Amino acid sequence: MSLQGKRIGFGLTGSHCTYDEVFPEIETLVNEGAEVVPIVSWTVESTDTRFGKGEDWIQRIVDLTGNEPINSIVKAEPLGPKFPLDCMVISPMTGVSLSKFANAMNDSPVLMAAKATLRNQKPVVLGISTNDALGLNGVNIMRLMATKNIYFIPFGQDDPEKKPNSMVARMSMTKAAILAAMEGQQLQPVIIERFRDSV
Repeated sequence: MSLQGKRIGFGLTGSHCTYDEVFPEIETLVNEGAEVVPIVSWTVESTDTRFGKGEDWIQRIVDLTGNEPINSIVKAEPLGPKFPLDCMVISPMTGVSLSKFANAMNDSPVLMAAKATLRNQKPVVLGISTNDALGLNGVNIMRLMATKNIYFIPFGQDDPEKKPNSMVARMSMTKAAILAAMEGQQLQPVIIERFRDSV
């Protein structure tokens, strides 16, 4: 399947430390001919961290996609009936957004866009980045994994010794996960040895 002409929503939440891994994947989608519709949580837009300023990340999104990011629930809602997406990606997806999504709490632009996409029976692909995947958020991951039209970018422990509960998606598999999801398939294996990526 080609991504040429496909409308791909790309939602980003506040795991700032993974943006450098995520942004090349956005660029890949654009280069494949997809129309990338960026959606950001308020944290992305308003938070300055040691990994960069919010306004700089927003400008980089605009430069990559040619589109201003959707940054409100009101702007995200029309992605359901009026301007549907072929696929929605949330990457990185923090533990907070993960737990809200698993419990139907659509209180951010990103989560509203995901809800709108599920309403249209289209795939939502999640690239998790959470310190408690093997803790309290484990039940939420499994709930989402068992939910129709929700798929995962393969993920694994990023630092088993220092952060044994933490798991992060292998962001370089984003395109492959999207293509599989658009065929109704979960890219396998889902659980990988992520911590070896930096070795």
